[in-house]
Amino acid sequence: MSSTKRPLSPHLSIYKPQITTVLSITHRITGVALYAGTILLIIFIAVVAYTPENHTKLHECLASAFGRTILFGWTLALYFHLFNGIRHLFWDMGKGFDIPSVNKSGWAVVIFTIIASLASWAVAYHNAGVL
Repeated sequence: MSSTKRPLSPHLSIYKPQITTVLSITHRITGVALYAGTILLIIFIAVVAYTPENHTKLHECLASAFGRTILFGWTLALYFHLFNGIRHLFWDMGKGFDIPSVNKSGWAVVIFTIIASLASWAVAYHNAGVL
């Protein structure tokens, strides 16, 4: 029997964070964020459909700095969840399991998420006449 005192089961504090673990945890967090954002979208649609007089108040709330931050976070969550889901689909087909491919695809998810989110907001601002 070994004399070293080690935990009975490994825990997150023992492992060095890797791209796969960080993306896995982030994928779950963005899933929850998408649920919250979808509830916000449903509220927005309900307000527009049933009480148009309150549409201005809701629009002002979403157009504030806090509202835009929330919407940008929802956009990030949407694209991250999409691209990481595509990555998982390739894994389901048995492709990309070697360590270099896993690391490359993980960083690709992060980079594509940032590019797609910024591009979406740039197009939205351009179409709104803000830029």
